[in-house]
Amino acid sequence: MPNQPILLTIAILGGTGKEGKGLAYRWAKAGYRILIGSRTPEKALATAQELETLLARGSTPAHIEGLSNLEAANKADIAVLTVPYAAHRETLESVKSALQGKILVDVTVPLVPSRVTQVQMPPAGSAAQEARQILGKGVEVVSAFQNISYEHLLHDEPIECDVLVCGTSKEARAEVLKLVEAAELMGWDAGPIENSMVVEGLTSVLIGINKQYGSKQVGIRITGAGR
Repeated sequence: MPNQPILLTIAILGGTGKEGKGLAYRWAKAGYRILIGSRTPEKALATAQELETLLARGSTPAHIEGLSNLEAANKADIAVLTVPYAAHRETLESVKSALQGKILVDVTVPLVPSRVTQVQMPPAGSAAQEARQILGKGVEVVSAFQNISYEHLLHDEPIECDVLVCGTSKEARAEVLKLVEAAELMGWDAGPIENSMVVEGLTSVLIGINKQYGSKQVGIRITGAGR
């Protein structure tokens, strides 16, 4: 759970997908107010209702709303981007003005369909660095959650995978590490945003291992750090 009272409203842009739903479920369960954003507000509303129903089964009061991506970004204290890479630039450009002065958590991995097991970084170096170029210096960009399988997020089971957090400042990374803890995961400050190319690239490696060994649960763990 977070180390301080929960005051943040989190917008999950592209939140109707599996990864977005999973993160929304975990944070709503922890007590955060969640805004599900989508290019299609009707889909966002349906996802919000779905999650509220799921949380109600566990007697967890939920504060979830479905909106357009722009409305969600405007209302949020912090935004989380969970769109496929093909929609990365378009989505960021559509919410650029609404994100100024805020933190964006970029969960995007630059996967290329039919070759998802091959690491392929964009010219900027990584999706997170590309987001930084698009949004400008008025937005703190943090890269996180790429190596967590959505298969686990919508369940209450412990997840055997750590979260590496890279970003444009130590302060922004510290804020996102609170969200990692709220999602009941182990997070690590993995340094500046330039390091996100390694973390994003690991996703293709993990997908390849899953395919080779018939698993859906491959993750990473940091050992020997004395925590």
